[in-house]
Amino acid sequence: MRRRDFIKGIVGSATVGPLAVRAQQPEKSIVGMLDAGSAEGDADLLGGFRQALSEAGYVEGQNVAIEYRWAKGQYDLLPALASELVQLRPAVLLAPGLPAALSIKEATSTIPIVFVSGPDPVRSGLVANLNGPNGNITGVTLFTSVLVTKRLELLRELVPAAALIAFIVNPDDPRTKADVDDVEAGARTLEQQIIVLEVNSERDLEALFAMAIQRGVRALLVGNDPFINSQAQQLVTLAARYEVPAMYGLRKYVETGGLMSYSTSLPEPTLDASSKARNLLSCRLYSRPSLSLLSISRLPRRLDSQCRRRFWSPPTR
Repeated sequence: MRRRDFIKGIVGSATVGPLAVRAQQPEKSIVGMLDAGSAEGDADLLGGFRQALSEAGYVEGQNVAIEYRWAKGQYDLLPALASELVQLRPAVLLAPGLPAALSIKEATSTIPIVFVSGPDPVRSGLVANLNGPNGNITGVTLFTSVLVTKRLELLRELVPAAALIAFIVNPDDPRTKADVDDVEAGARTLEQQIIVLEVNSERDLEALFAMAIQRGVRALLVGNDPFINSQAQQLVTLAARYEVPAMYGLRKYVETGGLMSYSTSLPEPTLDASSKARNLLSCRLYSRPSLSLLSISRLPRRLDSQCRRRFWSPPTR
């Protein structure tokens, strides 16, 4: 798993590499991880992280202590959780996702921070520029947000008769306004009617789907943020139950039965970052967008099977 290689490099950087500002390391190194989602929703990340520790010679509870903080979709908890981690004086902080990264950045200017984020980190305020981030923060950006209008275009091609498309977003995510602006601009270009539906609680998901269908929504564009991604299985299940085609921002939705996703190819940037993260202090932020991939799973009964062949054909050996 290449993601493990990346995380192994991060963990290794807790003891090697000339950091711009370096925390005093205790006898047992502490690694802090702040995530806006949940352990269940990010099980693949968590499993890779733990496995990478073992492969790098770190045994949790023996020569390294891992402190996890999960906001479970409650973004207002992130500042307090970030402060808790900083008070532990970890050797390095890992922040998957923009909301966690912004909170960690506000909490410390001395402890090394590594983020993994989809949105543009300059536009989001994480770093001043891509060539040489200053201070104590570096990381990997996947530039997934710039693909949101392309997802709308592909969804429109797949379901050309959908008079109304809903864009599902989390209003608490700092990237939401920019994503909504981009999607609305794309919709105007396509002359496509679109509505924005907000959700930030698991208990409201089914009501949101019911309301969308009642309002005449015929296709869904699902936003890409830690809370929404932590509800991948529930979203896929509801889309199938209501027989509404949906476009997602991560391949994992398709792997769990979702219709279609369009996103960056995650192995490419994580593989590249694994060789850079071992020298975190002089590391340059990886800024090259990786290959964009379209993934398609089964189609709802309402869609003709010929639609699938417009976008995908089996690979040849």
